[in-house]
Amino acid sequence: MNLRHIFLALLVPALWGLGFALAKVGMDRFPPFMIMSMRFALSALVLVWFVKPPVGHMRQIFLIALVSATIQYGFTFYGLRNLDASTAVIVVQLEAPFLALLGAVFLRERLGWKKIFGMVLAFGGVGLIAGEPRLDGSLLYIGMIATGTLTWAIGQLMIRNLREVGGMTMLAWVSAFAAPQMLIASLVLETGQMDAIANASPEQWGIVLYLGLIMTAIGYTAWYTLVKSVSFSSIAPFLMLTPVTTLIFGYFVIGDVFTPIMAVGALMVLVGIAITTIQRRAPIQAASD
Repeated sequence: MNLRHIFLALLVPALWGLGFALAKVGMDRFPPFMIMSMRFALSALVLVWFVKPPVGHMRQIFLIALVSATIQYGFTFYGLRNLDASTAVIVVQLEAPFLALLGAVFLRERLGWKKIFGMVLAFGGVGLIAGEPRLDGSLLYIGMIATGTLTWAIGQLMIRNLREVGGMTMLAWVSAFAAPQMLIASLVLETGQMDAIANASPEQWGIVLYLGLIMTAIGYTAWYTLVKSVSFSSIAPFLMLTPVTTLIFGYFVIGDVFTPIMAVGALMVLVGIAITTIQRRAPIQAASD
């Protein structure tokens, strides 16, 4: 990774961490599919003018949008709506073990005993958090977020296989397809949309703008650029910073509570992800005379 890649890899968890905390606040007014539809509509309106239509790949991008955006965020944000942001973002970190697991199954990437141990440790940490007494009755929502992370990982493999489409082009057209998909889902599954629009405060509209323009347009452009140009094993460790930024923003922005059991579970998850994704570089051999 060069300096540009490192900068982008640090920028992504900062933007996503704040966005995750703000999304929790935004869903106090807007239903999940509705706020996500507005988020991706804004992103598409900003980006689509700067990229060429990916002719010949529209069907593939439509499916990527359905899997990695509409279905994924449906599970993740309905889970987030019923949990605090700190708990939800720890569960979201299962995306890294899922990426490694799917890479082994579909890309024939090697899974050694260290990666397997890391996955078991990460899933065990989520299980510990799920059993925290304060979260009694929340297993369904934790399961929804875990399902969302698996769906997200599947979407990243689909993106990785579409190498002909650049990062910004991918995001622009994923957003363009995801916005109407989510709007239809909102109209079918949710109620109160017009009331939410009529009574939203300036702060709540500000959250929508942040989610669409900053978290998505900027954050995902950076992420897709990394996915297309850098190996998963190199960028996955940087995703471990997302729960850190979310915990910080969650504490200061929405007053999340972080218990000792959650701290132990979070540590297990992060150590497990580190074992799963961080690889030692092979020593450089000295040239022979």
